[in-house]
Amino acid sequence: MKFELFVATRYLRAKRRQAVIGVITAISIAGVAAGVASLVIALAINNGFRQDLQDRLLGSSSHVNLLRVESDGIKDWQPLMERLSKQPHVIATAPAIYEQVLISRGPRARGAVLKGLIPAYEQGSSAALDEPGTGGAEPHLHTNSASPSDLEGVENRIAAMPPIILGKDMADELGAAVGSVVLVTSPQGELTPFGLVPKYNRFRVAGIFNSGFFDYDSGWAFARLSDAQRLFSLGDLVSVIEFKIDDIYKAGQVSRELEQAAGKGFMATNWMEQNKAIFRALRLERLVTFITIGLIVFVAALNILISLTMMVMEKTRDIAVLMSMGTRKAQVRRVFVAQGVLIGVIGTAIGLVLGYALSWAGGHYHLLSLAPEVYSIDYVPFAPRAIDGMLVAVVAVGISLIATVYPSWAAARILPAEALRYE
Repeated sequence: MKFELFVATRYLRAKRRQAVIGVITAISIAGVAAGVASLVIALAINNGFRQDLQDRLLGSSSHVNLLRVESDGIKDWQPLMERLSKQPHVIATAPAIYEQVLISRGPRARGAVLKGLIPAYEQGSSAALDEPGTGGAEPHLHTNSASPSDLEGVENRIAAMPPIILGKDMADELGAAVGSVVLVTSPQGELTPFGLVPKYNRFRVAGIFNSGFFDYDSGWAFARLSDAQRLFSLGDLVSVIEFKIDDIYKAGQVSRELEQAAGKGFMATNWMEQNKAIFRALRLERLVTFITIGLIVFVAALNILISLTMMVMEKTRDIAVLMSMGTRKAQVRRVFVAQGVLIGVIGTAIGLVLGYALSWAGGHYHLLSLAPEVYSIDYVPFAPRAIDGMLVAVVAVGISLIATVYPSWAAARILPAEALRYE
């Protein structure tokens, strides 16, 4: 062990004439531990919410969308989709129609986005309607969770009514259940001798989905592409071609490549662009959380400063004796730097263990419950990351190191002759 580290550890363990220094040192260690643990837990919660939100968004929508600019839709979508499905990173494609409708059941009505889809394609490109355990957004809280296959084969059983799948919150508001009949009205309407009359059709509820994302569960419905085209009088037209890719973080690059491959008149958007504001807010919240809770470590560093300053005053004679025996000023400085860093390292180690243990327990046992009707989930998600722990540890030890600058400088300025004059 180096001389400086040996003396520093002896100073930390030695009994002091002034017990208050030992108390302040213990408070410093506890403060660093509390700050580190709080930061680890706060970052784990922030990352948990971000990961949960991302999973729900990607479970309810596609990674990349291709749209037709200045047109009502994409006409020759089948050969275009087949050609673009061979592009790099693309693993699934699906055509879709999105239109605003009014869904009503008796006196109750709700505005919604109706998505027309082909079930066979949708199962590959989106997980919004997957059944529990097959990769859809978790958790599926509703007993009547739906899958795209619910839209297949229904017309064989009920020839008069096409099937529709509703979001859980929308179904609750309409009072609809599986088997209920709802009226879907298109605001576009059709021209008659009496003017523009809204066009409507009756659908039978084939399933109820729960993506866990309130905006989808309260405002979305799904029908077969052919039924949606018939309702909106579109013919063989789709409004968007959706893509699922093998790396979600390459969505920007893939969307540009698809836009170029599709040719002039097409525009591609991706999940990152569509949800940029949400993830920017989460990043800002993460930064504010780090700064705010990091003040705990700063307060602990002030305790380290006070503790070392008082120790320099207590150990003035010992320092003078060491210097008179040949100890260099740089070595004296390093003794108190090592002591402050030891306090920071011990506190950081305790805080990391405590923070990761509580984060694991909170995520595993769902210790903090939430109101699912408000937050769409019934517990606080924890997702601790090793890189966050490393960042917190570096910051905590760095602040502890800065706190040693003045005490170590003051210790090195002690003059042995002056300190030992009256001894």
